[in-house]
Amino acid sequence: MSTAWGKAGRFTAKALGIKLQDKDPYDEVTRGESIVSNHTTSTFVEEPPHTAEFLREVIPSGRQLGDYALSLFPFTSWIGHYNLQWLLGDLVAGITIGAIVIPQGMAYAQLANLEPQFGLYSSFMGVLVYWFFATSKDITIGPVAVLSSLTGDIVANVMAELPNVPGHAIASALSILAGAVVLFIGLIRCGWIVDIISLTSLSAFMTGSALNIAVGQLPTLMGIKGFSTRDPAYLVFIHTLQGLPRTKLDAAMGLTALFMLYGIRSLCNYIAKRWPQHQRVAFFLSTLRTVFVILLYTMISWLANKDLPRGTSKFKILFDVPRGFRNAAVPVLDKTLASKLVGSLPATVIVLLIEHIAIAKSFGRINNYTIDPSQEMVAIGVTNMLGPFLGAYAATGSFSRTAVKSKAGVRTPFAGIITAIVVLLAIYALPAVFYYIPNAALAAVIIHAVGDLITPPNTVYQFWLVSPLEVIIFFVGVFVTIFSSIENGIYCTVCLSFAVLLFRILKAQGRFLGRVKVHSVLGDHVIGDDPRKPVDGGYGTFAGSGSSDAPYRNIFLPLTHADGSNPEIELDNPYPGIFIYRFSEGFNYPNASHTLEYMVRYIHQNTRRTTLSHFDRPGDRPWNDPGPSRRKLKAATRAGIDSNEVGVNLHLPTLKAIILDFSSVNNIDITSVQQLIDVRNQLDRYASPDVVDWHVACISNRWTKRALVSAGFGYPSTLPDGQIRRWKSIFSVAEIGGEQSAAATAEQEVNEKEFGPTLSSRGRAAQQHQRGSSMDIESGSNTDDAEAAGNLKATASGSERIPAAAAAAARSRFGGGRTVAVHGINRPLFHVDLTSALQSAIANVEARAEFTAATKSSIKGMEHLATPTPTSQSQENFQGGNTSDGSVTTNSKPTPGASLPPYDTVDPQKEGLSSP
Repeated sequence: MSTAWGKAGRFTAKALGIKLQDKDPYDEVTRGESIVSNHTTSTFVEEPPHTAEFLREVIPSGRQLGDYALSLFPFTSWIGHYNLQWLLGDLVAGITIGAIVIPQGMAYAQLANLEPQFGLYSSFMGVLVYWFFATSKDITIGPVAVLSSLTGDIVANVMAELPNVPGHAIASALSILAGAVVLFIGLIRCGWIVDIISLTSLSAFMTGSALNIAVGQLPTLMGIKGFSTRDPAYLVFIHTLQGLPRTKLDAAMGLTALFMLYGIRSLCNYIAKRWPQHQRVAFFLSTLRTVFVILLYTMISWLANKDLPRGTSKFKILFDVPRGFRNAAVPVLDKTLASKLVGSLPATVIVLLIEHIAIAKSFGRINNYTIDPSQEMVAIGVTNMLGPFLGAYAATGSFSRTAVKSKAGVRTPFAGIITAIVVLLAIYALPAVFYYIPNAALAAVIIHAVGDLITPPNTVYQFWLVSPLEVIIFFVGVFVTIFSSIENGIYCTVCLSFAVLLFRILKAQGRFLGRVKVHSVLGDHVIGDDPRKPVDGGYGTFAGSGSSDAPYRNIFLPLTHADGSNPEIELDNPYPGIFIYRFSEGFNYPNASHTLEYMVRYIHQNTRRTTLSHFDRPGDRPWNDPGPSRRKLKAATRAGIDSNEVGVNLHLPTLKAIILDFSSVNNIDITSVQQLIDVRNQLDRYASPDVVDWHVACISNRWTKRALVSAGFGYPSTLPDGQIRRWKSIFSVAEIGGEQSAAATAEQEVNEKEFGPTLSSRGRAAQQHQRGSSMDIESGSNTDDAEAAGNLKATASGSERIPAAAAAAARSRFGGGRTVAVHGINRPLFHVDLTSALQSAIANVEARAEFTAATKSSIKGMEHLATPTPTSQSQENFQGGNTSDGSVTTNSKPTPGASLPPYDTVDPQKEGLSSP
């Protein structure tokens, strides 16, 4: 069946003109070669990934679907283990949060242009629903200052266009739309999307919003009227200063309440530091300061206004707050209302997500657990979609309440149920008390709460030390929020951060690396200089102890020392004509052109053409290379210098090989690969008649290897005449067995238990002797012939024998264990690290030079030995000619005595191969 499908595929490809790649175009590279591989029966050939494999990874299995369904309800993993100790911790934390969220909820409802009861509804639904879907025990969902202020702006704008729609209906519709978007993102498990928003954007947005909200509450705090508090913050502040003469009695209530809130917190902090044994008591007193202040000023308000007619007061108070859920109904969401809210939906979703996820991650790290951002989005989405049915508006995680909940000793998300019960009691039992709450006291609570959201100067200074450019973005976001709106501030900071990121990617510039030998020093001695101790204890890459300057290791640093390395260190050029280039910001379509242009420009500046350009007349030159001036040409003619050599630095090397460091590259795309192909062709023309070798090191993705292989990388290039030369393959091998392996250690322990240490060591020695005499190191095949046990060494021409002493040395060097290639031998130009890539590049460049020199001497020998008279006889002895690259090829055996070196070329047609 598979054969039939294969034939059908080949027929379809032929009909469509698709050139299929050979199944394995690398046979000509490895044919006749082998690598040191003790006791192995086969070498490692790496297979490329296939589309079916990708689909298997993407398409979920039945078990994964079941796990996904369970992950939607995380409480099932811990609810069965709930105990009394957990309940006590949740009870304390739940009651504490309930006492805090009641006054905050009513205060934040005023920010949202709604009546106080809607803040209580949002507080109730947030804590009631969240625990079913929560992956954080600390988060408290409910009304927050920033989201409430944004909702208030949106409600005011929509009411101006749709005056017949009540404000709470607009807020509920906004909550449903935003919740649906967030829920969808969470269900498809795209919680990583919040990572697009940087910490700079979040800090600027929170700081600007806090200042905006605090300034907007100043008129309420002072009892000043006569202007809109929804104007930009700077206008509200100016109008407040202008209205100071109109200050009323509200200022006495508000300013003293604000002073008392900060005073209690400072006093509790002092007590905690002065008397650490009372730290927990001080914490709870500080936590309940909001409740205490609201109750105190509610009592003062009752004493001042109890004798006045209902509906009148000496200063502004809440008045009637409905008991129960009077606004519970199916939310109104028609096409007209939805169209008015769509424009504000992105800002609402951003505020819903970034504050909640940032808080959840922060407290997860503090308390040593991990949250699932996607599942948190599910929790936010469900909460905001169900809340409007009871009259709630948009809610998300609160930083201040989450911090209090964490310090109060919460144990599980079940504490939300306790908080919901407290809020429910307040909705039904305390509306009569809410009547006398002063608005100025609620404004003081809001200003006190948002003050913690302002980024302190020390944090901004730390930002400056890390990235000065992002500090500029931070202040731009803050100023836009103050002088415009919270919504514009969000868009501004997010867009600026994304623009900076895109600029860094687009203008990414790699580094050319040089090599230097380094030693590791501990105290006053070099690690490994004591022969009685191991060089590295099994870690690191040190030279062998037999080296003259061992122990050392090779590292590669930027030639310009742009990484901050000591500029006094002289970096060795890897090899004349060989360049090592490291990508800095990945290698994809945005930065492929820029980074490759820099690479080509640098190579042109530090090399010369292999064959100098020859122009008989000035008009033959291209317009972009007009050549030297007439004055220089005349001077060269007088000096007897070829005019084509004028302006050319003949001391520069020719281009031989390029090593690409892919350590910072994960994926590549079609554009980047095509750019790489174009550069390869350009440099091949530059180095003609030679061919540039391209080595790639540190590839960490199989799909990246597949893309490079499909573009012709990973194996030697085809010569201009269509022939493929043998390649001196250098592979990195690793031990997969032996005395130091886990299997050998386990076997030794079993033998010692059964036979004792003496017998087990003897048996192990005998086993090693038997293996050493019956296994071929290269091919790994069993043989009884003593001569067949000789080692094989990987060379360009194939396998040649080496003495048995060398075989024993090789076996000893690999620890007497089994070794295998780390990367597939079918891709000899892909390397595990830069060291092996450089070794391979140098070895083949030198082998090519030796081959060229030997070829020239062989040709001279053949010309000297050939019979000069009959032309046909001369052609019989040597038929060939110059190829397009200037080299000489032979089509018949040369005259005896003029043998070619082993580094030769192979005709694919004669070998039965196809050129890659």
